[in-house]
Amino acid sequence: MGFLLNTVVGLVTVASFAVEARSEKVERAEFHVTSDPGVRIAVREVAAGRPAGPPVLLLHGARVPGLGSFDLPVRGGSLAEDLARAGHRVYVMDARGYGRSTRPPALSQPPEANPPAVRSDAVVRDVAAVVEGIRRRSGGSSGGRVALLGWATGGHWLGQYAAAHPDKVDRLILYNTLYGPVPDHPTMGRGSDNEHPDRPGQFNTARFGAYRLNTGDSLLPSWDRSIPDEDKTTWRDPAVVDAYVKAALASDPASGTRTPPSFRAPSGAMEDSFYLSTGRQLWDASLITAPTLVVRSGNDFWSRPEDVTALSSHLVHARSVRTVELPGATHYVHLDRPERGRDRFLREITAFLAAR
Repeated sequence: MGFLLNTVVGLVTVASFAVEARSEKVERAEFHVTSDPGVRIAVREVAAGRPAGPPVLLLHGARVPGLGSFDLPVRGGSLAEDLARAGHRVYVMDARGYGRSTRPPALSQPPEANPPAVRSDAVVRDVAAVVEGIRRRSGGSSGGRVALLGWATGGHWLGQYAAAHPDKVDRLILYNTLYGPVPDHPTMGRGSDNEHPDRPGQFNTARFGAYRLNTGDSLLPSWDRSIPDEDKTTWRDPAVVDAYVKAALASDPASGTRTPPSFRAPSGAMEDSFYLSTGRQLWDASLITAPTLVVRSGNDFWSRPEDVTALSSHLVHARSVRTVELPGATHYVHLDRPERGRDRFLREITAFLAAR
């Protein structure tokens, strides 16, 4: 991976580089947009050849930022590259508090000193800034609209954005996403450690604080439990797992100052998810007008079949609605082996983005 260009255009720093793979050149460029005053949001652009489809924005979930989630430098580890090769200019963002984006001051203080940082309203403002940046860079392709794909909490954030800005969205993909108003969740809602021990129905802010410290080892148990085979390598490539863990730790420049190394992830996503898990509906899918694809993995521990049902029944103004269950697939299916659901996931996504 060699840097080809490093220039400054206006107030935006752009670093471009190219990767040769399977005889096709994939180009990547880094830039930032400004969200709230003083908040810079990092974005990576990934493209191959001349894009023919709409630009696609990918948004990570509650813990691992964008590059670790969607653009790992190993075969089978980059959904961004797969979609770029399918004819899209792809954008991978980090919400504030994650990865290369601005971290709120609370993330530099002890976690217990502040309430959960980076709730949905803040991330939706970040998404809005990134979408405007993409619209400027895309030169009006797809009528100035952007396709959105969100994983887990990323789907919740993008759904909330799409409900507030329906005219900016070309298509919407919600992948293993909580929605509500389903009241019961087996592990994250009422009766879980996420609930305040003395205040039923209230999030346990003392347990989480402003942010959580995540070690590399902490990333794997939920993935392991989703895989029915004792030998986890039958389901996922160890090279992908290694790259995922390394990228997550590298996303926080302070990770190496702690023993063991750990990266910070804002807790606001966990508070939002707790309330979604207990039956609160934080946004209204009836306001969405874009064609929408709802994808759920059969072995997902985060979303529930009832979330898919509620979403499909509420998407009354979407131009089309498709729901897909991937039997036996894990929460991390886009990082699993092709035969364990990844190939089917990619076929569904690319066909949906190509349909007109």
